[in-house]
Amino acid sequence: MSHFAKVESGIVTEVIVAEQEYINTLRGTWIQTSYNSNIRKNFAGVGHIYDSEKDVFYAQKPYPSWILNNTTCKWEAPSKQPSDGKVYEWDEDTTKWKEI
Repeated sequence: MSHFAKVESGIVTEVIVAEQEYINTLRGTWIQTSYNSNIRKNFAGVGHIYDSEKDVFYAQKPYPSWILNNTTCKWEAPSKQPSDGKVYEWDEDTTKWKEI
């Protein structure tokens, strides 16, 4: 059995586990995805984007300032999160990491 994502207008609307034979009986566009990211860079989740040109899944953009890494297809902040053991959250107003 494999994981499949239903894609409508480039957006994942459903993810199921099924055999390919069953998927072949369904209407709509179903695209295989995998938890270990062996195919299509990232595991598809409901609301994620499917980029048919790159043949990849990725999450919606979390903040306007973040940039999509074309290698990993994951969103990255314009500055690296501090790694000093403290807890931080992104502050889009200042476009900086803020300790919480």
